[in-house]
Amino acid sequence: MRITIKGQVTIPQPIREAAGFHPGTEVDFLLGDDGLVRVIPSDRLREDRGQAVRQAIARLRGSADAGMTTDEIMALTRG
Repeated sequence: MRITIKGQVTIPQPIREAAGFHPGTEVDFLLGDDGLVRVIPSDRLREDRGQAVRQAIARLRGSADAGMTTDEIMALTRG
């Protein structure tokens, strides 16, 4: 396996699956005292993203008020 000129490397699928890395997973790189590099999920980033999603959902809840009944809205959409 080679590192590209941009510093990228592909993690083999069996390793991604075993580590639970899915598309969009944020990771951190740690350099151990033994000189080995470890790739771990970034818990801090995951918590920040979860909080941002919860805040966005809270802002959207109950924000729709068309002043019309469901039947009136359906009549408009059906023409």
